Amino acid sequence: MSNSPSYWPLHQQVAAIASGDLSARDLVLAYTERLEAYDSQLATHVTLSNSALEEAAAIDKALARGEKLGPLAGACISVKDNYLTHNMPTRAGTDVAEISFPETDSHVVAKLRKAGAIILGKTRMHEFAWGNITPPTRNPWNTQCVPGGSSGGSAAAVAAGLCSAAMGSDTGGSVRIPATLCGTVGLKPTFGLVGRTGIVPHSWSLDHAGPLTRTVTDAALILEALVGSDADDPASLSAPEIRYQPSANPTIKGFRIGVIRNHFSERISADVADNFATVQEWLKHKGVEIQEFDVPNLDYGLGAIFAIELASSSAYHEQALQSGLTSGFQSDVRDLVEMGRLVSAVDYLHAEQLRSELCKDFARIFNTVDLVISPTSPITAWNSGQWELDIEGSLESVLAASWRFTYPFNLTGMPAISVPSGFDGKGLPIGLQIAGPPLSERKVLTFAAAFEAEHPHAEDKPVGFN
Repeated sequence: MSNSPSYWPLHQQVAAIASGDLSARDLVLAYTERLEAYDSQLATHVTLSNSALEEAAAIDKALARGEKLGPLAGACISVKDNYLTHNMPTRAGTDVAEISFPETDSHVVAKLRKAGAIILGKTRMHEFAWGNITPPTRNPWNTQCVPGGSSGGSAAAVAAGLCSAAMGSDTGGSVRIPATLCGTVGLKPTFGLVGRTGIVPHSWSLDHAGPLTRTVTDAALILEALVGSDADDPASLSAPEIRYQPSANPTIKGFRIGVIRNHFSERISADVADNFATVQEWLKHKGVEIQEFDVPNLDYGLGAIFAIELASSSAYHEQALQSGLTSGFQSDVRDLVEMGRLVSAVDYLHAEQLRSELCKDFARIFNTVDLVISPTSPITAWNSGQWELDIEGSLESVLAASWRFTYPFNLTGMPAISVPSGFDGKGLPIGLQIAGPPLSERKVLTFAAAFEAEHPHAEDKPVGFN
């Protein structure tokens, strides 16, 4: 473990605070110092809490009195700027002053606080979680590159050791994409498992809330604090509050793993393809059974998610459209919001039909395997300001390429996690995506932790920020 607590995994931080080996105040100060030193380069946060030290002092005093506190007591967790907070403004990435949001805690923020976490600040995001235009946040592995989106500030902050963990939202991959580009863990739980009340919506039927962390155990610990019904979220599930943390020595022995031949192997960079091939060889060496499948309906998935997402975004922004406030949006976001008006009811229903067929396709796959794996993204981080990429001779927009491997699990609502699996030839992180049937988080996390144990990339730190 590093001498500085800022890079310790969250689960080690909270254990040290509970035992008295580390004070919550010292952890806040450590992150405050790092933010002052590095965030002018990385631009991960848009605002910081002015009560963090006061909250830390209260935690330290409570522990000194022998009080038993929550499982996240003292952890310094930042949240994406589309999570409502009572003590910090919410902007959802927009500069349009006429658009405002309530000053109250979202369901997730309230649950984090109840578990003892200190909300350190709000992280930078794409405007309304949309678009190609990347905010000024930089990737700590190469500051000429983007961190991914739309939860890029959250991922970059975790990767650079600027907070214990961070929350993001994931509509088509916005937790997992920045996780793979920044070399962190990113978990998208089953749709409805984590309540979304108080998160500025992007698409009601696709939005998920999930953590970005240094380790799989950290993600599991946060998930345990968040699971529970949300009375104001119609999609909220009444799932039992169970232990998601993997055992001390997780194993992949006995897992049956699926690999989808089409879609996830198309238009992929050579470095990412080689990394995924190496992962599969390692699994076979460990005795894991791998079965291959084809899912032809994935050929139509991009059209389906675009129809749903465009229509949902236009519906949410209807008032801004009518009042002309969208003129202040970033140009690409404005275009996308306006395009949603062109999605007909028939288009939308066809998209939902395709979605239903994909759910059936994956259900059949999970009759014979436990989990499916893929690269998280077909590409690694690209240069800031770059709109298109040549992927092995095929020109593709960064928006279409970056979420091509993640959005299927938003359409199906299945849990999926990205864990670091290596680096490309330029030293940029690559991620492995692991997905399972609905409510299989424990299985997904166990497999991810077993992979992580033999590929401990959480110990890797970006040069210049370590």
